[in-house]
Amino acid sequence: MSFEQFKALTFDVVGTLIDFERGILEHLRKSVGDAAESVSDEDILAVYRASRERHKCARYPDDLERTYYDIISAFGWPESPGGARGLIESVKDWPAFPDSVDALKRLRRHFKLVAMTNARHWALDHMARTLDQPFDDKISVDDVRFEKPDPQFFAYARGRLSTQGIVFEQILHVAQSQYHDIGVAKRLGYQVCWIERRHGLPGPGGTQASEYTEPHLHFTTLAQLADAVEAELG
Repeated sequence: MSFEQFKALTFDVVGTLIDFERGILEHLRKSVGDAAESVSDEDILAVYRASRERHKCARYPDDLERTYYDIISAFGWPESPGGARGLIESVKDWPAFPDSVDALKRLRRHFKLVAMTNARHWALDHMARTLDQPFDDKISVDDVRFEKPDPQFFAYARGRLSTQGIVFEQILHVAQSQYHDIGVAKRLGYQVCWIERRHGLPGPGGTQASEYTEPHLHFTTLAQLADAVEAELG
Protein backbone atom coordinates (compact mmCIF):
# COMPACT_ATOMS: atom_id res chain seq x y z
CA MET A 1 0.00 0.00 0.00
CA SER A 2 1.28 3.44 -0.93
CA PHE A 3 0.28 6.50 1.08
CA GLU A 4 0.28 8.46 -2.18
CA GLN A 5 -3.20 7.11 -2.96
CA PHE A 6 -4.78 8.86 0.04
CA LYS A 7 -6.07 12.40 0.33
CA ALA A 8 -7.95 12.08 3.63
CA LEU A 9 -7.45 10.28 6.93
CA THR A 10 -10.65 9.72 8.91
CA PHE A 11 -10.12 9.23 12.63
CA ASP A 12 -11.95 7.64 15.46
CA VAL A 13 -11.30 10.06 18.32
CA VAL A 14 -12.23 8.51 21.68
CA GLY A 15 -9.68 5.78 22.36
CA THR A 16 -7.55 6.52 19.30
CA LEU A 17 -6.53 10.15 19.86
CA ILE A 18 -8.01 10.84 23.31
CA ASP A 19 -7.23 8.56 26.27
CA PHE A 20 -10.78 8.18 27.58
CA GLU A 21 -9.80 5.30 29.87
CA ARG A 22 -7.34 7.48 31.75
CA GLY A 23 -9.84 10.33 31.90
CA ILE A 24 -12.61 8.16 33.32
CA LEU A 25 -10.36 6.42 35.82
CA GLU A 26 -8.92 9.68 37.11
CA HIS A 27 -12.37 11.16 37.65
CA LEU A 28 -13.73 8.07 39.39
CA ARG A 29 -10.75 7.69 41.70
CA LYS A 30 -10.83 11.36 42.59
CA SER A 31 -14.58 11.42 43.25
CA VAL A 32 -14.73 8.15 45.21
CA GLY A 33 -11.48 8.52 47.12
CA ASP A 34 -10.14 5.78 49.39
CA ALA A 35 -12.99 3.40 48.56
CA ALA A 36 -11.48 2.79 45.12
CA GLU A 37 -7.94 2.03 46.26
CA SER A 38 -8.37 -1.74 46.38
CA VAL A 39 -9.91 -1.97 42.89
CA SER A 40 -7.67 -2.25 39.82
CA ASP A 41 -7.99 -0.10 36.73
CA GLU A 42 -8.82 -3.16 34.65
CA ASP A 43 -11.65 -4.19 36.98
CA ILE A 44 -13.16 -0.69 36.78
CA LEU A 45 -12.86 -0.67 32.99
CA ALA A 46 -14.51 -4.11 32.80
CA VAL A 47 -17.58 -2.79 34.62
CA TYR A 48 -17.59 0.34 32.47
CA ARG A 49 -17.42 -1.80 29.33
CA ALA A 50 -20.24 -4.09 30.51
CA SER A 51 -22.42 -1.09 31.33
CA ARG A 52 -21.88 0.46 27.92
CA GLU A 53 -22.62 -2.86 26.20
CA ARG A 54 -25.91 -3.40 28.04
CA HIS A 55 -27.57 -0.07 27.45
CA LYS A 56 -27.54 2.73 24.94
CA CYS A 57 -29.89 5.08 26.71
CA ALA A 58 -28.36 8.40 25.73
CA ARG A 59 -25.84 9.87 23.33
CA TYR A 60 -22.19 9.72 24.34
CA PRO A 61 -20.86 11.11 26.62
CA ASP A 62 -24.23 12.00 28.20
CA ASP A 63 -24.69 8.28 28.85
CA LEU A 64 -21.76 8.38 31.29
CA GLU A 65 -24.15 9.56 34.01
CA ARG A 66 -25.95 6.22 33.89
CA THR A 67 -22.65 4.37 33.60
CA TYR A 68 -21.35 6.11 36.73
CA TYR A 69 -24.17 4.64 38.81
CA ASP A 70 -23.55 1.17 37.38
CA ILE A 71 -19.89 1.39 38.39
CA ILE A 72 -20.36 2.62 41.96
CA SER A 73 -23.13 0.07 42.47
CA ALA A 74 -20.93 -2.79 41.26
CA PHE A 75 -18.22 -1.97 43.80
CA GLY A 76 -20.42 -0.69 46.61
CA TRP A 77 -18.84 2.75 46.46
CA PRO A 78 -20.58 5.74 48.01
CA GLU A 79 -22.11 8.27 45.66
CA SER A 80 -20.13 11.49 45.66
CA PRO A 81 -21.85 14.86 45.24
CA GLY A 82 -21.78 15.72 41.56
CA GLY A 83 -19.93 12.53 40.73
CA ALA A 84 -22.29 11.36 37.99
CA ARG A 85 -22.64 14.69 36.22
CA GLY A 86 -18.96 15.29 36.84
CA LEU A 87 -18.06 12.18 34.86
CA ILE A 88 -19.75 13.73 31.82
CA GLU A 89 -18.03 17.06 32.40
CA SER A 90 -14.66 15.32 32.82
CA VAL A 91 -14.57 14.97 29.03
CA LYS A 92 -13.23 18.52 28.97
CA ASP A 93 -10.13 17.28 30.79
CA TRP A 94 -9.59 13.91 29.14
CA PRO A 95 -5.99 13.84 27.96
CA ALA A 96 -4.68 13.21 24.51
CA PHE A 97 -2.35 10.25 24.12
CA PRO A 98 1.24 11.52 24.40
CA ASP A 99 1.90 11.22 20.66
CA SER A 100 -1.46 12.44 19.32
CA VAL A 101 -0.90 16.18 18.92
CA ASP A 102 2.50 15.97 17.25
CA ALA A 103 1.57 13.02 15.03
CA LEU A 104 -1.59 14.78 13.81
CA LYS A 105 0.41 17.88 12.91
CA ARG A 106 2.81 15.72 10.91
CA LEU A 107 0.02 13.86 9.15
CA ARG A 108 -1.82 17.08 8.31
CA ARG A 109 1.09 18.12 6.09
CA HIS A 110 0.03 15.36 3.70
CA PHE A 111 -3.68 14.71 4.21
CA LYS A 112 -7.01 16.25 5.10
CA LEU A 113 -7.86 15.10 8.65
CA VAL A 114 -11.47 14.25 9.50
CA ALA A 115 -12.90 13.31 12.91
CA MET A 116 -15.53 10.53 12.99
CA THR A 117 -16.86 10.04 16.51
CA ASN A 118 -19.82 8.65 18.42
CA ALA A 119 -19.41 11.58 20.80
CA ARG A 120 -21.71 14.57 20.56
CA HIS A 121 -20.59 17.86 19.01
CA TRP A 122 -20.05 19.64 22.34
CA ALA A 123 -17.70 16.88 23.51
CA LEU A 124 -15.89 16.71 20.17
CA ASP A 125 -15.28 20.46 20.35
CA HIS A 126 -13.49 20.02 23.69
CA MET A 127 -11.46 17.09 22.37
CA ALA A 128 -10.46 19.05 19.27
CA ARG A 129 -9.14 21.82 21.51
CA THR A 130 -7.19 19.27 23.55
CA LEU A 131 -5.68 18.03 20.27
CA ASP A 132 -4.76 21.58 19.17
CA GLN A 133 -7.49 21.81 16.51
CA PRO A 134 -6.11 19.36 13.93
CA PHE A 135 -9.29 18.60 11.98
CA ASP A 136 -10.33 19.90 8.59
CA ASP A 137 -13.81 18.46 9.15
CA LYS A 138 -15.65 16.93 12.13
CA ILE A 139 -18.44 14.35 11.96
CA SER A 140 -20.24 13.45 15.17
CA VAL A 141 -23.21 11.32 16.17
CA ASP A 142 -25.25 14.55 16.19
CA ASP A 143 -24.71 14.79 12.42
CA VAL A 144 -25.37 11.15 11.56
CA ARG A 145 -27.93 10.16 14.23
CA PHE A 146 -26.46 6.64 14.20
CA GLU A 147 -23.50 5.34 16.21
CA LYS A 148 -20.61 3.30 14.89
CA PRO A 149 -20.49 0.39 14.12
CA ASP A 150 -23.68 1.19 12.22
CA PRO A 151 -22.68 1.22 8.53
CA GLN A 152 -24.76 4.38 8.06
CA PHE A 153 -22.09 6.35 9.93
CA PHE A 154 -19.44 5.29 7.43
CA ALA A 155 -21.75 5.89 4.47
CA TYR A 156 -22.44 9.42 5.75
CA ALA A 157 -18.72 10.17 6.08
CA ARG A 158 -17.99 8.79 2.62
CA GLY A 159 -20.73 10.92 1.10
CA ARG A 160 -19.58 14.05 2.92
CA LEU A 161 -16.03 13.63 1.71
CA SER A 162 -17.24 13.06 -1.85
CA THR A 163 -18.69 16.58 -1.85
CA GLN A 164 -15.15 17.79 -1.15
CA GLY A 165 -13.75 15.98 -4.18
CA ILE A 166 -12.37 13.00 -2.25
CA VAL A 167 -13.39 9.59 -3.60
CA PHE A 168 -13.66 6.39 -1.58
CA GLU A 169 -10.27 4.96 -2.61
CA GLN A 170 -8.57 8.12 -1.32
CA ILE A 171 -9.73 7.60 2.29
CA LEU A 172 -7.77 5.76 5.01
CA HIS A 173 -9.73 5.13 8.21
CA VAL A 174 -7.60 5.20 11.37
CA ALA A 175 -8.95 3.77 14.61
CA GLN A 176 -8.31 1.85 17.80
CA SER A 177 -11.58 -0.05 18.18
CA GLN A 178 -11.89 -3.31 16.32
CA TYR A 179 -15.59 -3.38 17.27
CA HIS A 180 -16.66 0.17 16.41
CA ASP A 181 -14.38 0.81 13.44
CA ILE A 182 -11.92 -1.66 12.00
CA GLY A 183 -14.24 -4.61 11.41
CA VAL A 184 -17.17 -2.74 9.91
CA ALA A 185 -15.06 -0.28 7.92
CA LYS A 186 -13.08 -3.05 6.25
CA ARG A 187 -16.26 -4.99 5.44
CA LEU A 188 -17.59 -1.85 3.76
CA GLY A 189 -14.49 -1.58 1.58
CA TYR A 190 -12.54 1.08 3.47
CA GLN A 191 -8.77 0.91 3.72
CA VAL A 192 -8.15 0.68 7.48
CA CYS A 193 -5.28 1.37 9.85
CA TRP A 194 -5.49 -0.13 13.33
CA ILE A 195 -3.79 1.85 16.11
CA GLU A 196 -3.52 -0.77 18.84
CA ARG A 197 -3.49 1.57 21.83
CA ARG A 198 -3.88 -1.29 24.33
CA HIS A 199 -0.87 -3.17 22.99
CA GLY A 200 0.72 -5.03 25.92
CA LEU A 201 -2.27 -4.47 28.21
CA PRO A 202 -4.66 -7.25 29.27
CA GLY A 203 -8.08 -7.47 27.67
CA PRO A 204 -10.08 -4.84 25.79
CA GLY A 205 -10.21 -2.27 28.61
CA GLY A 206 -13.10 0.14 28.13
CA THR A 207 -13.77 -0.85 24.51
CA GLN A 208 -16.29 -3.51 23.56
CA ALA A 209 -14.60 -6.78 22.59
CA SER A 210 -15.10 -8.21 19.13
CA GLU A 211 -13.71 -10.69 16.65
CA TYR A 212 -10.32 -9.68 15.26
CA THR A 213 -10.23 -8.16 11.79
CA GLU A 214 -6.90 -8.05 9.99
CA PRO A 215 -6.24 -4.38 9.11
CA HIS A 216 -4.43 -3.16 6.04
CA LEU A 217 -2.01 -1.29 8.33
CA HIS A 218 -1.24 -1.95 11.99
CA PHE A 219 0.69 0.25 14.43
CA THR A 220 0.74 0.49 18.21
CA THR A 221 1.04 4.29 18.24
CA LEU A 222 -0.05 7.13 16.00
CA ALA A 223 3.54 8.32 15.88
CA GLN A 224 4.45 5.10 14.06
CA LEU A 225 1.87 5.89 11.38
CA ALA A 226 3.30 9.39 10.99
CA ASP A 227 6.82 7.91 10.76
CA ALA A 228 5.70 5.53 8.00
CA VAL A 229 4.05 8.35 6.05
CA GLU A 230 7.14 10.55 6.29
CA ALA A 231 9.41 7.67 5.30
CA GLU A 232 7.49 7.42 2.02
CA LEU A 233 6.30 10.95 1.33
CA GLY A 234 8.96 12.99 3.10
